[in-house]
Amino acid sequence: MSNEQFQLPKTLMPIILLVIVGIIFISKSTVNIDAGEAGVLWKRFDGGVVTDKPPLGEGFHIVAPWNNVVVYEVRQQELFEKMKVLSSNGLDISLEMTAWFQPKYNELGKLHQQKGEQYQDKVIGPVLRSAARSVVGRYTPEELYSSKRDTIQLEIFKESKRILDSQYVQLNEVLVRDVTLPSTIKDAIERKLKQEQESLEYKFRIEKSKKEAERQVIEAQGKADANRILSASLTDKILQDKGIDATIQLSNSSNSKVIVIGSGKNGMPIILGNQ
Repeated sequence: MSNEQFQLPKTLMPIILLVIVGIIFISKSTVNIDAGEAGVLWKRFDGGVVTDKPPLGEGFHIVAPWNNVVVYEVRQQELFEKMKVLSSNGLDISLEMTAWFQPKYNELGKLHQQKGEQYQDKVIGPVLRSAARSVVGRYTPEELYSSKRDTIQLEIFKESKRILDSQYVQLNEVLVRDVTLPSTIKDAIERKLKQEQESLEYKFRIEKSKKEAERQVIEAQGKADANRILSASLTDKILQDKGIDATIQLSNSSNSKVIVIGSGKNGMPIILGNQ
């Protein structure tokens, strides 16, 4: 069978060519944007990056094949920074922190146009490092090691956010993960803190002893005053009446055999019994 028998009709050639061109056109014109992403449209013949409209959202999009779409992640992202900073007295401090951020959705076109896809390294990282150096430089190693970490974390966040708000980036949080001091400084601080704790404990024990002594003095004084008042109120007549009452109660006891012999001192009866 000759090759001429396999030749396609000339009328089919343009159709096949159009189909091929159509496939290429469609493949170059479709953009699929996944969850948590957005697309910045760049128009080759119409002003470049589109900044006056929201970016392309999630889903399937068709754009002209001569244009381009750059896809950005718009969910919250994490950036880890580890750096060396100086304290207020010039000592080297190792600082580790994490920043949570995301690009501002409606300003994504401006972010792409002015900062580019590497905005994390070009913008966020330098801002965080600058803020950390500025904030940590206000504090001593003792403050960094003990009580000021939350304060430092908040100040770094505020300083970084103030700058990044104008850079089309939304900073959500800054977390200071670790502050590492030179070992000699750390040991000295720990010894100092231990001595301060022991001193506070010693003062507490002394104060407690003083209060206990004061309590005992007050208690003894109260008892002495009560005895004095009681002694002053007990006349001979009252004592005699109480003695008679006690004698009567004892004589009424079923287990006692009462014998009265004469009278005791001050006229009180003498009670003898077998119990």
